[in-house]
Formats: sequence, structure tokens, C-alpha cells
Amino acid sequence: MIHHMGLYGEYFDSIKEGKKKVEIRLNDEKRRKIDVGDFIEFIKVPQQDETIQVQVTNLKIYETFQAMYEDISFLDFDCEGWTMQEMIDGTFEIYTPDQEKRWGTLAITIKN
Repeated sequence: MIHHMGLYGEYFDSIKEGKKKVEIRLNDEKRRKIDVGDFIEFIKVPQQDETIQVQVTNLKIYETFQAMYEDISFLDFDCEGWTMQEMIDGTFEIYTPDQEKRWGTLAITIKN
């Protein structure tokens, strides 16, 4: 199965370059349909002028983004050198704490 998701330019480029190995999302209804072995086609936003397809190799659910970041190396997010606070603040620029509490979080391990 192929799932379609938007991805901001810097993160899109990081996946394209093979640096970002784990994509983070809310574990919402759309993401709960993803299985290991499925494919994700990311479209670069806001331009919507480029896509990349990756395969899902692992899925791991966490209650919070912090729990995820404590368990997975920042290197796998292409965020080596970041602090925990920078990781959390950056995530909450995209998602809200209420969304995190409602859905939980999902680490999607991918390969190009």
C-alpha cells in the first residue's frame, strides 16, 4: 500500500539524502493504517513540486514525543547535536500538546 504525506522542504531533503531515517507523526487515524512493508510517498511542501517514495521498515508508538526522543538517537532524525528541548520545541511548531495527548506519537522508520 502507498500512503501520501506532505513534508516540509528541509525534512524532505534530509530523507532524500538518506540522513533522516525516522519520520515522526501523530498516531492519528491516517497513520494507524500504515504497516511495515508499506510505502510512503512524501510530497515536498509548500512547493509541491517534488516527491520521494520510501518503504516503512518499522513502526513504534509512544505516548509522547519526549518518550520517543529518549528512545531513538537524534542522529536517526538528522538532528545530531540538538538538545531535547530543541527537539520538543521544534515538534510543537508543527503539532500541539493537545494533539499529542489525544493521539500519541508514531516513529516511522524508513528506507529509500
